[in-house]
Amino acid sequence: MFLRKNRRTKDGKPHVYWSLVETVRTPKGPRQRVVGYLGNLNEEKEDLYRGMVKRLGGHSEDQLDFFKPLRTGSVSIFPEKVRVEKVRDFGDAWIGVGLWRLLKLDRFFSLNIKGGREAIPWEAMISFLVVSRFCESMSKLSIAEQFADQSALADILGIDLYKINKDRLYRAMDVLLSCKSVLGEHLKKRYGELFQLDYELFLYDITSTYFEGQCLANSQAKRGYSRDQRPDCKQVTLALIVTKEGLPLFFEVFDGNRRDVTTVEDIVEHVESIYGHSSRVWVMDRGMISDDNLQWLRDRGSSYIVGTPKSMLKQFEKCLLDSEWENVYPDVEVKLAESPEHKEEIFIVCRSASRREKEKAMKVLFIDRIETGLKKLRQATSREKRALKDRDELLKKIGALLKVNSRAAIFFKINVEEKGGRLFLTWEKKVANNAWSDLSAGCYLLRSNLPKGMTAPELWKAYIGLTEVEDSFRIGKHDLGLRPVWHHYKERVQAHIFICFLSLILQRTMEQGLVCCGMGRSTRKILQELRGLKSMDVVLPTTEGTELKMKVVSEPDPALKIILDRLKLKYPKRLKSSPNVVEKISLPLSKNQLLSPLLTT
Repeated sequence: MFLRKNRRTKDGKPHVYWSLVETVRTPKGPRQRVVGYLGNLNEEKEDLYRGMVKRLGGHSEDQLDFFKPLRTGSVSIFPEKVRVEKVRDFGDAWIGVGLWRLLKLDRFFSLNIKGGREAIPWEAMISFLVVSRFCESMSKLSIAEQFADQSALADILGIDLYKINKDRLYRAMDVLLSCKSVLGEHLKKRYGELFQLDYELFLYDITSTYFEGQCLANSQAKRGYSRDQRPDCKQVTLALIVTKEGLPLFFEVFDGNRRDVTTVEDIVEHVESIYGHSSRVWVMDRGMISDDNLQWLRDRGSSYIVGTPKSMLKQFEKCLLDSEWENVYPDVEVKLAESPEHKEEIFIVCRSASRREKEKAMKVLFIDRIETGLKKLRQATSREKRALKDRDELLKKIGALLKVNSRAAIFFKINVEEKGGRLFLTWEKKVANNAWSDLSAGCYLLRSNLPKGMTAPELWKAYIGLTEVEDSFRIGKHDLGLRPVWHHYKERVQAHIFICFLSLILQRTMEQGLVCCGMGRSTRKILQELRGLKSMDVVLPTTEGTELKMKVVSEPDPALKIILDRLKLKYPKRLKSSPNVVEKISLPLSKNQLLSPLLTT
């Protein structure tokens, strides 16, 4: 049994009153029940009510955090009885909440989600969901049953730990999606304040994430081209837009079998409705592009830099033989080229030495595999017993072999003849194809409708920014647990992806801070080190029969101190204790102290 502090506003004035509460066990876990309301407690009545709680079987000494200190002077304690309770991971949750508030996402969700009779504000639960995934990827059930007890996140956010359960987390997911359409405007404003972004270059790419289960209740879950090498599972297609710095701007979820090229018009129109149409350059991979898409972009006045299929490289064979190239990277050379068929565009021919060596090695590997397979098939047709005599079956086996090693299939001319009831398999290599393959190895082609005043290195550097999108996909899938998806309802799946998107925003923002401090981009390594900061309750038994409790933060080791100094982070020595009080508390860290180099970028 304990005392609970309650706050309410009446006629514009704040009022504080206390209630007597007991904890009871129920089939659904421990629950709290109000025994009676005590009104306002002052210092004179504290001893009276403390004694009443103690006589009723409660532990009044646990309530010291709710009152102002009554006594002055010294208090004697028993050193041998001092103990530590509730040791929890603090550093990673602390930096996550700091980033959340640096981006003002707490205010954004408070303004855009209408409150009701919920026991915990929706913004607090959403921040708990996002920051917990930022710290460690796990299911909602694991968050409620494991992470909440192991992390100090609930203490930092001022959430009653006993009120965190999977049902409340799921309900927070249900209200989250209503904010997706207006988040872009908020990110545009906040990114601009922190990083002075110009939003001239939009990097756009698509990936997929697969499901475990049949997902019969999700109309978007369908089988399609799987980037995760899981064609046996249903999936959804995820489109992502990031800036050239790698900061996420927008995402969209499409049906799992939707073709990449059909998403371009929807994404371009929606994103430009938020960030504007003029002076925008779209950078996309070759899988996103078709002639119709490029014509549509030109007709509406949009600029682009896109990859092209390698088959188009044949038109620029003469350029590959020329010796005039510009170095843009230690092993990458580029040059501008013009096509007689596309006067309104410029083309950039690129050649990479490391990519050339890789493609040659892969070609040799696939050629060897085809030759080995053909030799086995020839032995099957020529053996004396149980020889392969069915021509159709042999052709199927040859087709399967070439399909698996399709990159080297063009180098072989295969012939199957039937004589005297037996099959004869022969083949020869195509030398001409080998010559073109050696010349074009490591080469690729870009195209753009930007003004011809731009140089080839400038265009190449803009296009290579797509690696930021690919890196975001890697972070989302591996670090933030985007895959596999275990939810079955369409709205829950989209909310899960939304949470991963918000966590990606936190990680990318932290990454910007690390770069500014000259500490690289290893955010997960830094988070792992920050977990060395622990929060704990230090219990001091006194000679008066009471116990003093202090919620403190551990002293970092020398290595962690160096990291905190480089990041200019000042961790709090103590935390405000707020058990059983649903109240947002201020993080003991000002905005100017949190990754301060970000604010001067």
